[in-house]
Amino acid sequence: MSLGENLQFLRKRENMTQEQLAETLEVSRQSVSKWESDNTYPETDKLMQLAELFHCTLDDLMRKDISSQYIKDKNHYDQHKNQYSKRITLGVCLILSGLTLTCFLQAVLPYREGFDRDSLSGMLFLLFVVVAVAIFIFTGLQDGYFTRKYPYIEDFYSEEEKENFHKKFTLMITTGVVLIISGLIIMLGLEPIIDFKMTNLSDLDSGALAGSVFLLFVTIAVTLFVYAGTQESKYNIRHYNLMQDHNSQTYKNDKKIGLICGCIMMVATMIFLACGFIWNLWRYAWIVYPVFGISCGIVSTVINRNNEEEQ
Repeated sequence: MSLGENLQFLRKRENMTQEQLAETLEVSRQSVSKWESDNTYPETDKLMQLAELFHCTLDDLMRKDISSQYIKDKNHYDQHKNQYSKRITLGVCLILSGLTLTCFLQAVLPYREGFDRDSLSGMLFLLFVVVAVAIFIFTGLQDGYFTRKYPYIEDFYSEEEKENFHKKFTLMITTGVVLIISGLIIMLGLEPIIDFKMTNLSDLDSGALAGSVFLLFVTIAVTLFVYAGTQESKYNIRHYNLMQDHNSQTYKNDKKIGLICGCIMMVATMIFLACGFIWNLWRYAWIVYPVFGISCGIVSTVINRNNEEEQ
């Protein structure tokens, strides 16, 4: 393969136009076009810039077939997993946003005779849950169809791509943890301030208002956690392939975790509804979801630790 063909392949692989590449190298678009058609060759300094930009050697760029070094994503796995990640993240974000809004309404809506703010906020939260569940079902069905159609994916991600994402993953997780801690600090400091500044607003629930601020921080943090986690699993193609092998321990572990966590969250939903409709405790019932969600995380950790994957 010629220099021009290699350059064209690398440029398209990075989703760059000729204009963008020319701007990066501080040359004209016509120069890039001539390089790709092998009518002219870049100067030595430009060749070195190209090699550094596309993370390859000069020898590979000028003499070898670079396209043969990359495995193509023939099944659009990356596109499917990106959509999956965004939809799952949206569903989780909707549920937590519903909790946050419910807590906020509990804080600011006044008590009035004939007006049940607990039922109103509870129904609003259930609306968010219904939309989120619809997203989960649609996404799950699509993902199930994809995995049945493509039970094996050849790992086409380069080590550099995995390393670059790992840096982003670390940043997102760190940011999420900082947000939760910051939200907790703000919540603890906000309640006495509200009580002091707004003593004339008897209907205002300072505790619920401070709690809603904390939940807002938690919503943003968990959204980051879910997106980071689903994106990280995208790069673990070995795990994806093992999940299609029903004899692998990975498949058995994940099925067990899914079954147990599904039961745990159904129990959480029944407790939430019972607290709301029977005892009218919509204000406090939401706490069952984070508590039972943590339980799911503990179950997953224990099962995976006790059943190590065969190497």
